[in-house]
Amino acid sequence: MTSVLWLRRDLRLRDHPALHEAAKRGPVAALFVLDQRLLAPAGDPRLAFLYRTLRALDGQLREHGGRLLVRRGNPVVEVPKAAREAAAESVHVSADFGPYGRQRDEAVEQALGDIALVRTGSPYAVAPGRVRKQDGTPFKVYTPFYRAWEQHGWRAPASVIAGRVEWHAELAGVDIPDEPSLPAGLALPEPGEDAALAAWRAYRKAALAAYAEVRNRPDLDRTSHMSVYLKWGCVHPRTLLADLGPDDEVFRREIAWREFYASVLYDWPESARSYFQPALAKMTYAPADTKAFRAWQEGRTGYPIVDAGMRQLLAQGWMHNRVRMIVASFLVKDLHIEWQHGARHFMQHLVDADLASNQHGWQWTAGTGTDASPYYRIFNPITQGLKFDPDGDYVRRFVPELRGVAGKAAHEPWDLGDDRAADYPERIVDHALERTVALDRYNAVRG
Repeated sequence: MTSVLWLRRDLRLRDHPALHEAAKRGPVAALFVLDQRLLAPAGDPRLAFLYRTLRALDGQLREHGGRLLVRRGNPVVEVPKAAREAAAESVHVSADFGPYGRQRDEAVEQALGDIALVRTGSPYAVAPGRVRKQDGTPFKVYTPFYRAWEQHGWRAPASVIAGRVEWHAELAGVDIPDEPSLPAGLALPEPGEDAALAAWRAYRKAALAAYAEVRNRPDLDRTSHMSVYLKWGCVHPRTLLADLGPDDEVFRREIAWREFYASVLYDWPESARSYFQPALAKMTYAPADTKAFRAWQEGRTGYPIVDAGMRQLLAQGWMHNRVRMIVASFLVKDLHIEWQHGARHFMQHLVDADLASNQHGWQWTAGTGTDASPYYRIFNPITQGLKFDPDGDYVRRFVPELRGVAGKAAHEPWDLGDDRAADYPERIVDHALERTVALDRYNAVRG
């Protein structure tokens, strides 16, 4: 019997449990639905990468005698419609644990009627909801979650069967959309599963061994950049985990952070928009429609490490994780603007934007989330820059006004007197003063 493989965040053919399950039953029609609910919040870089990835997947399928069926509209309408056109007995998916995805899948399941919706696997090594405390309640703190997650373990990658699948390729669909225009010079990663696996092999060979030592150094750029491939499921996290050894504990912990945040969002779906620590919602905050917020968005705050990060975001659709924390702290605790505004800006511009990781990463830095950094831990943008970009190379890479400033002086250009870069903006706030303001506001609501 024919099955439909409804693809979402699993745009690959290898290590794909839902594909394995569908292929057991007969011919498989591969479907992707362009859902406006998910496309509308995405910025142009993320859409461009998605469309390129869909084209890469379609190319893979055609090599095996299939094709990617693309439909546009509400999945509650389009998935049952495609299933009935294919005379399918079942629709197969990787389970979605996000707030919208769960509701959407339940609605699709109802609309399918006597056609089964079969959930097999997920975008995670361990599905959200499986790792629990001994009393059955969810974890709110990362470290005990990590211990339980590692003890729970995960399956080995599934065997490759793409070449042995009988593909159903007769249904009509729509073309994959043309890419939106991207800013001049913005280069996206190579799309698709083959590119993801090649990038992982290259990283393992060249840089994985030094990850623990250099992961916080944006000037060295030695992180894996696998987040964008994990976002769209071009590679499954257990594929990466299977390649890690005992000396790769720090990298394994970073994968676990992704799974922890997915689990938190699963158990507290409101945390995508609301404060996990509700008391801090009562603090006094500045409005987002201000010159200061726009200066932060454009990378013109006068603090070089902050500006370099925000300009990297605009130039590459990506930002180093250490710098993500620095710019987030600056927005919330120096400019006193609520974390949701920054999180929304990231979701619009990051190619790897993932709702769970993005929102809870912001809440961690803002001191409002689960397992949060204490609110009084306020990143000093100058000392952070000097520590993690000690020679100023990262700043000079993304802030051209400071390329004439040698060494670590790029982090404090205001100390150069007449030699400072005249076209680089003045600091929009005094960090020491705003730190005091932030702590006063925190103490006012802490009790």
